[in-house]
Amino acid sequence: MGFLASTFTWWNGATLGTKFGLRSMAKKGEDALGNVYYEGGKDTAGNPRRWVIYKGATDASRVPPAWFSWLHHQVDDVPDRALPPIRAWQKPAVPNMTGTALAYRPAGALEKGGHRAAATGDYEAWTPEG
Repeated sequence: MGFLASTFTWWNGATLGTKFGLRSMAKKGEDALGNVYYEGGKDTAGNPRRWVIYKGATDASRVPPAWFSWLHHQVDDVPDRALPPIRAWQKPAVPNMTGTALAYRPAGALEKGGHRAAATGDYEAWTPEG
């Protein structure tokens, strides 16, 4: 990312002001997507402030559920220490794919040809009595 982009745009990652301000904060961890989490200072309620610096596009759906719970003070310690280990049947979190080629498209969607399955005939329309 260029100097001007990191100075004036927040949607391409942290701005220079944010990076400069986080120098005094404690780095708490990093997730599998490369997002980095920080903690330091207090908010108006007396809780510690917590930040995420995204690797890549700034998209809140790219924060895994375990780190989301840490960011929102649902757990006190970082997820590796506060939460139970991941179970074998749990799938990894995925970001929101809306607007991409990987978005969910149900049968009948225009992107899938726009052909719905034929109606089964088990529907009976309501009509008012009288």
